[in-house]
Amino acid sequence: MSVYTLNPLQDPRWTEFLKRQPKASIFHTPGWLESLRRSYGYEAFVLTTTPPGQDLENGIPFCRIKSWLTGERVVSVPFADHCEPLFDRSEDFLRVIETARGNSRGGRKQYTEIRPLWDGVTSRAGDMSLSEGSTFRLHLLDLSKSQDQLFRSFDKSSVQRGIKKAEKLPLTYDEGTSAELLSKFYALQVVTRRRHQLPPQPLQWFQNLLENLRQQACIRVISHEDKPIASIFTFFYNGTMLYKYGCSDPKFNNLRGTTLLFWKTIQAAKQLDARVFDLGRSDLDNPGLIRFKSEWGSRELPLIYWRYPQPKRVSLPVLSKAKRAGRQILSHLPDNILILLGKTLYKHAG
Repeated sequence: MSVYTLNPLQDPRWTEFLKRQPKASIFHTPGWLESLRRSYGYEAFVLTTTPPGQDLENGIPFCRIKSWLTGERVVSVPFADHCEPLFDRSEDFLRVIETARGNSRGGRKQYTEIRPLWDGVTSRAGDMSLSEGSTFRLHLLDLSKSQDQLFRSFDKSSVQRGIKKAEKLPLTYDEGTSAELLSKFYALQVVTRRRHQLPPQPLQWFQNLLENLRQQACIRVISHEDKPIASIFTFFYNGTMLYKYGCSDPKFNNLRGTTLLFWKTIQAAKQLDARVFDLGRSDLDNPGLIRFKSEWGSRELPLIYWRYPQPKRVSLPVLSKAKRAGRQILSHLPDNILILLGKTLYKHAG
């Protein structure tokens, strides 16, 4: 069985194939892959067992990352929470993964990584010579219930009360893709990333997402007395509303702006007949975020990234010490330096 490579940004078969795939997500789309190319220079390609000239039967997208800092690797796909391999037959997927493994020469920093939702990868990982990489939690909210039923399923003391409180306050809600909303979102994003002791993603990344994904992307902002206090960046594709980026001004946390934003997003998803609200991945060392997402009545799933070859582990004390030192430095840098660091470093982090 042969494996073929196609360019998902040029081959129209990829877009047509995604329309037939119930498990396709925004992370599979040419819009996401083109945003990665424009923002970070990543080269996208798809591996499939379908010969050229025939309608695609399967495929998995990858991006090739070439970095002097973090090494060369292929990832399916960078900055995606997950990216399901789109295969009906496991033998086709096994053959494609075998080819993908061959692209990794086994050097210290070279690897192939996939980010599936499919539980079958866990049981077949040994067959594919894949090793467990990073592990997260994913929260999915079933939107098949009515709006009232959904509201009653939320945690009473935190979510329901938070929504009721926010709706009584003089808060304004705006949504769209305008430059003004992007400016409000990004200002809050810088504040939030500083609070997390991390540089913000480049502004160009969000600009490219809006340009390439168009109506599938949306910025949502809550303001108090014309001052933005909370914002989220969402995507809608293939029946799924996806929450990807969130930010807020902590001085206004008591107004519950973020809680109101999530509720507004759920209402918008219902109007679009969305089946699922994907609340995104959460790091295992962030129990507060995991708890917040669970309080919306969502289903919590393990999310495992798989690599070949097996990732080399740095001893935990050394890694923790290095992270703490780096984050302490970041938290004291001026905004313009923090933004410049994000623009410089994120292309190495995919």
